Amino acid sequence: MEIQVVVPAYNEAKVINQVVTDLKGKVTKIIVVDDGSTDKTGEVASLAGAQVVQHFINRGQGAALQTGINFALKSGADIIVTFDADGQHQVDDIENVIKPLLLGEEDVVLGSRFLNTKSKIPISRKILLKLATYFTKIYTGLSITDTHNGFRALSRLAAEKIEIKQDGMAHASEIIEQIKKHQLRFREVPVTIKYTEYSLQKGQKFSNSFKIIWDLILGRISR
Repeated sequence: MEIQVVVPAYNEAKVINQVVTDLKGKVTKIIVVDDGSTDKTGEVASLAGAQVVQHFINRGQGAALQTGINFALKSGADIIVTFDADGQHQVDDIENVIKPLLLGEEDVVLGSRFLNTKSKIPISRKILLKLATYFTKIYTGLSITDTHNGFRALSRLAAEKIEIKQDGMAHASEIIEQIKKHQLRFREVPVTIKYTEYSLQKGQKFSNSFKIIWDLILGRISR
């Protein structure tokens, strides 16, 4: 079983070595998509043992994910795990995230920090995430507890059907919408998020939520 992980990364040279090192032995291949970084993210990731795919300009996390997923499919992946580059995801959770796919029970597994009491979520981040989840329910009709969690796993079937067109952070809601559109089987599983000063600085700001909503509305209008 070919299990590959896609790590979209933008200016993560400070932490990407540790992320790649921790992932070794957990998956078959580690694919880091360097999304036009201005630091040495790609170089550090490559030296750590990752297969690096580069964007020459910063296109956004959604675009980086789609590039990585396409690369993984061409590389023969049976299961594709998406994993953040800032160190907040825990590699020990990968086993539980991919288990329903290995058993053939689901097509997509979504990690949820709200199903795990170990995730100490800052109140400001919790409010932002809950608002995003509420909007996604209205937008897609699906009840998800943690829409904007980058820790997920896709079967090959799901990866071939889901096409991310939102280059920015609106891709998270877009993925949920496509799960419904393609009638893919899915479930959420608990994952632990480790918040650090670094990851909080890199995370989404409240002002970005308006851009996400606007991008989703424009995306639906343009179809």
